[in-house]
Amino acid sequence: MLDDNTTNLAMLVCNRWAGRASHKTTMQKPVIATRFLSLTLAFALVIPFFACTASGQPRAPIPAAKVDATLASKPGKQTAVFAGGCFWGTQSVFERVKGVLKTTAGYAGGSAATATYDQVITETTGHAESVEVVYDPSQITYGQMLRIFFAVVHDPTQLNRQGPDVGTSYRSAIFYANDEQKQIAEAYIKQLDVAKVFSGPIVTQVTPLKGFYRAEDYHQDYALHNPDNPYIKVCDLPKIKALKEEFPQLFVDYKGK
Repeated sequence: MLDDNTTNLAMLVCNRWAGRASHKTTMQKPVIATRFLSLTLAFALVIPFFACTASGQPRAPIPAAKVDATLASKPGKQTAVFAGGCFWGTQSVFERVKGVLKTTAGYAGGSAATATYDQVITETTGHAESVEVVYDPSQITYGQMLRIFFAVVHDPTQLNRQGPDVGTSYRSAIFYANDEQKQIAEAYIKQLDVAKVFSGPIVTQVTPLKGFYRAEDYHQDYALHNPDNPYIKVCDLPKIKALKEEFPQLFVDYKGK
């Protein structure tokens, strides 16, 4: 068991460098990249103890949504936006879901003027790291995607954080595009809470989508392009594995755009 001082130090290292500064290792600033590399070993040693474990692990397999849209009779395009911690992991899951046509990492919850990574990490913009999912409603329903969101993508019982990433920009949120999405999301959260699927109450926000803003290019498909990053290894690759194991009928092998 880590003592409080060690835990606090580890959280600082993981949050600032794995969850944030590692976003910056895009060769924009060699100094940041060098400092990040010097902390990689420490990060790799401490993060497994606490970082990406789901404290609210479901007590049983996540049930399907009782309230859901029906599969469309013909192909089409609909859009959903989810926030479940760092958008690297959220995107890495949804881009591997059958019926998903496109995913984009970005920001939702704030204004266009503050939709940049440098501003979002100040935790003053109202934005959450989010992923826009464009899907074919004839292949997958909104309720099915919600099931994946709660089962694989993140821990919906963690308030304003996910693992080592702390702040409102890492909050759990569903940004609904219409009344049907709102109804399905609220009904599903109630269904999971009543059934006590998780060990604690779900804190996921259900809020109207006022705007989605694409994140910087280096964030797109980050997990795919950086599989050896310690953060990706510990936090995101297990999510992809879980998707394949828990939803094999919906899993597709994504190789990039």
